[in-house]
Amino acid sequence: MLRYVAIITLGLVFAPVAPAQTLSLESPIAQVALLELYTSEGCSSCPPADRWVSGLKGDRRLWREVVPVAFHVDYWDYIGWPDRFAQPAYSDRQRRYARGGSISTVYTPGFVLNGEEWRQWFSRPELDPEAGRIVGKLQVEIVDGVATVRFEPARPVAANLDLNLAVLGFDLTTEVGAGENRGRTLSHDFVVLAFESSAMERTGPVHRSALELPRGHIPAATRAVAAWVTERGNPRPLQATGGWLEAAR
Repeated sequence: MLRYVAIITLGLVFAPVAPAQTLSLESPIAQVALLELYTSEGCSSCPPADRWVSGLKGDRRLWREVVPVAFHVDYWDYIGWPDRFAQPAYSDRQRRYARGGSISTVYTPGFVLNGEEWRQWFSRPELDPEAGRIVGKLQVEIVDGVATVRFEPARPVAANLDLNLAVLGFDLTTEVGAGENRGRTLSHDFVVLAFESSAMERTGPVHRSALELPRGHIPAATRAVAAWVTERGNPRPLQATGGWLEAAR
């Protein structure tokens, strides 16, 4: 009996430890385009833009040349349908672009491409960003829910930098019961489910940061992460990268 107990104990002591789950992302040195969509389930003009963004899931340039993110704003909630994906901070982000002159006014659906208003979608919805400037390489390693980030600019950056990290949800549907889209079933991809920023530290020419993946309250079976670097106080991206999170689960 004592021998049996000893064997069980040894089995517990030497049981293999599960390896840490790791996901590595890396941008090229040319600038990757960050495409921001400002949208709302309360806006009848937004579903076509949402569908168009969903089409980027199969684009060969995804993550390597373009990183799409969909920020749902809350300023349409007053008409009767509270968008479950909306956050006041996302509306404030769009207003910051307007205050800085990057967009003409606050509206939905509104696109911002690399920090500038992109109205081409309304007349010719083909994403054709200019060849990226040489800006430097952004590297992200995610281990057990913590992102360690390294950005080495091609040229020294005098300003302090911030890391921006968003968890994106895919294949999300909502049956809308009120407002301009009442009675419609809406589908969404690239939805920002959670968003966080943190200051980066500089060591010589390299800027670094470590940040836990932000947690949202809405689950999604398919998720991705988007990361981009900005100068402190300026929402315009310097470099971006992204990728699917399944490998990090």
